[in-house]
Amino acid sequence: MSEAPSDSPSDSPSDSPSDSPEREPTVATAATASIAVIGGSGLYSLFSEAQQLSIPTPYGPTSSPITVGQLGGRTVAFLTRHGADHSVAPHLINYRANIWALKSLGVSAIISSAAVGGVSPDYPPGTLVLTDQFIDRTWGRADTFFDGQSAAGTAGAAGAAGAAGEVGESTSAGVQHLAAADPFCPELLGVARQALTDAGETFAPSGTVVVIQGPRFSTRAESHWYRAGGAHTVNMTLVPEVTLAAELGIGTVNLSFVTDADAGLSPEPGEVAAGADAGEVDAGTVDAGTVDAGEAVSAELVFRRLAEAQPRIIAAIEAIVRAIPQSYQPRELIPAAAVSAVLGQAVLDQAVLGQAPIGNR
Repeated sequence: MSEAPSDSPSDSPSDSPSDSPEREPTVATAATASIAVIGGSGLYSLFSEAQQLSIPTPYGPTSSPITVGQLGGRTVAFLTRHGADHSVAPHLINYRANIWALKSLGVSAIISSAAVGGVSPDYPPGTLVLTDQFIDRTWGRADTFFDGQSAAGTAGAAGAAGAAGEVGESTSAGVQHLAAADPFCPELLGVARQALTDAGETFAPSGTVVVIQGPRFSTRAESHWYRAGGAHTVNMTLVPEVTLAAELGIGTVNLSFVTDADAGLSPEPGEVAAGADAGEVDAGTVDAGTVDAGEAVSAELVFRRLAEAQPRIIAAIEAIVRAIPQSYQPRELIPAAAVSAVLGQAVLDQAVLGQAPIGNR
């Protein structure tokens, strides 16, 4: 299994943490972008020239500063899930802070890029997938904004609010139940399918991902089980990211890149896939029914294949960005008043200073 790919708007994208901008992030104070790209493993910067923003949230810091730049003729916000140096494990990502911060910038559409393992032979290494369903096998992650408590009701936030003399002033958005039959936005999915078709890209138009806890990869038994349960790919980060975005009225479309055949399809120790060698797999020329040649999944394998595929992934994401209509309106799956209550909460570090919340932008 794997983690997430890449994306870039400029002529000279960077795929190395050391290439990230050194300038000090500024604090965002107004809506900035309607489209965001969230990148994972292998994608640590999106623009060669960009504004870098630090956005305080009620849930603590985001995984990384958010960069804002131009991609496909649009202003796009970019955030890397794992931090600029891949220092945040999948189960420790502050998903609520990431999504809240993007919403506060005015984001209504997210293109999430993800590296995945293939648990079905119909999704071999090298396949681009527009994921439309997920199976959640994570646990212990803060997976909703609407648990009946305000952010200031948590231990850390309560202390911050108390220091600011704001105890009792925060509001709860109540318990809300998200309709999740179609977790990824159907409209954006249709836009992405047409955009990739027009770009001449070969891709799987749908796919079910099983999201595991990580950071370890799957056992062979688990991989076989996921396939039997209807999964096509496996990943560590798409849940709760996509449902949190949906709660705040942000549509998500996911572009996954299959970096490897997961453990259930990879060869046993000492085996080599029949009719293929590692060079054929890396070149993307292996038949769809062939297992990964000679290598079980490893972090080194995932990162190597992501680096090789980055230009293709970037081009695909840019095509989708260009195709999203200026008039796009996401689904309203949670009442607007409840969403406004979440967005109106005092942010943690501003509460300590006794400053006003960012509010609903």
